[in-house]
Amino acid sequence: MERKAKVAVFVSGGGTNLQALIDAQQKGIIKSGEISLVVSNKKSAFALERAEKAGIKGVFVSKKENGGQEGFERAVNEILDAEGIDLIVLAGFLSILSPGFTRKWENRIINIHPSLIPSFCGEGFYGLTVHEKALEYGVKVTGATVHFVNEIPDGGKIILQKAVDIQDGDTPEILQRRVMEQAEWIILPEAAEMICNSIINQEE
Repeated sequence: MERKAKVAVFVSGGGTNLQALIDAQQKGIIKSGEISLVVSNKKSAFALERAEKAGIKGVFVSKKENGGQEGFERAVNEILDAEGIDLIVLAGFLSILSPGFTRKWENRIINIHPSLIPSFCGEGFYGLTVHEKALEYGVKVTGATVHFVNEIPDGGKIILQKAVDIQDGDTPEILQRRVMEQAEWIILPEAAEMICNSIINQEE
């Protein structure tokens, strides 16, 4: 059987993007990789339940119990190495990773951001805030971006983008949902497949 790239998905909350990845894997959209691990920095994250339901190993790693960011990243790295992980996908992971961690996984960490980078991105721009700012600014088009992760928040090379129109009467919540459905859940699995495919081809 052909080798597949092993994917770890990092989550902090409900895991809607994780679900999109699981669904894409089941539909064969992601075929060069397989989600073999879900890592959460929040014990109560519903995403861990989604992982369990899909038969994927889920782990909670506590920053507090590991004495802060450095210990947390050391513990996570040990788990990733033990599982033979090739690619990390940040899917609603609300913790900034250190430059040391991102360097170790250079071009092996991707993130989904709910705007068209370089608009409405960087430190503090996550969740509903991104959509609130887009509406406040009055842009007519927003969207989502998948990018590589480096030491600068939302600063890595762009992999894929998809635009979404803003409509009259949009609230941040309505816009957030449309961006997820029309952009995030489509381009995150596509980007994951692209990178997994490239990882496997590099080995041949």
